[in-house]
Amino acid sequence: MKTILKLILCLVLAGYLIYAFFTFPFKGSDEVCKTVNICIVDSAKAGFITQAEVRKMIQKVNPVGLLMDSIHGADIENHLMRNSFIKNANCYKSPGGVVNIIVTQRLPLLRVLADNGQDYYIDETGRAMNPQGYSANLIVATGHISKKYAETTLKMIGHSLVEKDFWNNMIEQIQIEENGDIILIPRVGNHIIMMGDSTDFNKKLRNLTSFYKKVMPQVGWNKYSRINAEHTNQIICTKSES
Repeated sequence: MKTILKLILCLVLAGYLIYAFFTFPFKGSDEVCKTVNICIVDSAKAGFITQAEVRKMIQKVNPVGLLMDSIHGADIENHLMRNSFIKNANCYKSPGGVVNIIVTQRLPLLRVLADNGQDYYIDETGRAMNPQGYSANLIVATGHISKKYAETTLKMIGHSLVEKDFWNNMIEQIQIEENGDIILIPRVGNHIIMMGDSTDFNKKLRNLTSFYKKVMPQVGWNKYSRINAEHTNQIICTKSES
């Protein structure tokens, strides 16, 4: 609810700023910028961009103290868009020497540590985001992962896990084998989950959810070393030797 209210307030602010920009005349060419207001859309969600971060980004193009007539919002927007974690940036001037910046951030979905040495995040659309010194507590995907695979299959797997609280909290790592098989590594227990390839992944996950909620509490989290859910009609478990 807070996120929705935040988004509505930002949209209302954007609408007012556009109206004010075209409606209210500025005092004159001698008016200077006194302050910068920054609004981060979706700031309540997991993200990297903060108001303080935006202020650091615009240090080289800081409008405070400059004549309002000399400030070009597009220059500030283009400067901010160099950051791969920013989805969109809008800059407006309003009466009283105020420059307003509204930033929509790209939210990270997964961290990718591929076996080819590539290290990046992917957002909700599967687009790669360079780490840039940021860190987040996300599910990590490792193994045989190309950028194309990340943009398509891995994005689907990430949404399937992250959008369900149970699996988002349960899974720590996604391992992609060279043949395309998917292995899930949970935070709890000493077992791994074999998912086969990505075919019917969501159906397999539904079966696995029932198994985890009905069977695992009865037998214990360390009963098995492997849980094979690659078939949609059965789950095969391998007992732990210990």
